[in-house]
Amino acid sequence: MLFASALAVGSLGAAPAPPWQLPVQGFRLVSRVSGPVNYYKVQPGPPAHIRSRYEPGFKTAVVGYDVKDWQTRATRLRWRWRALDLPRGGDECARGKGDSAAVVYVSWKRGLRYYTLKYVWSAVGQRGAVCDKKRNPFLAQDTVIVETGAPLSEWRPVDLDLPAEFRKHFEGGDASAEVPDLFGIGLMSDGDQTGSVSSADFADFTLQ
Repeated sequence: MLFASALAVGSLGAAPAPPWQLPVQGFRLVSRVSGPVNYYKVQPGPPAHIRSRYEPGFKTAVVGYDVKDWQTRATRLRWRWRALDLPRGGDECARGKGDSAAVVYVSWKRGLRYYTLKYVWSAVGQRGAVCDKKRNPFLAQDTVIVETGAPLSEWRPVDLDLPAEFRKHFEGGDASAEVPDLFGIGLMSDGDQTGSVSSADFADFTLQ
């Protein structure tokens, strides 16, 4: 799934003063890579959050936040998430089982090429594993397993050094490599490969 090239959810205007709080209401369905059912809902909280609930028979859907017009080389991304239902046997590093309770896509663009890191909360995958690497003239993408399995319904924070992540995955760790502007952020839960329910909550997205 090429999330970044399909991110056309509408401009949200000029960037606010940093740090940028990304309100959950600003995430919109990415129609070009989504089925007809939008299984994401904003919950009032606290905290206000997006709840995803994929059910067997749905086509996968993605919601995204478009920041490309901000022309920002953001240095950090923080959020919180919690898994509610794990896709049965979901393992992003195993063929035919690549479902995730929660996914956060982070995408950059340089020229015609998109660079995407797919951070996931896995059902049974190995925490810290990097897999499903894609490389072609138009796309570079890695999947990174951040959390796996239980505990469910418990908020966990994520704090990413964005330039370091980009250089580690796409520039061989070269600390002097240029990092392009951030393009967009996407969210997903899916269970289409394992045919099972998959659900999670996402909250408190902040860029700086």
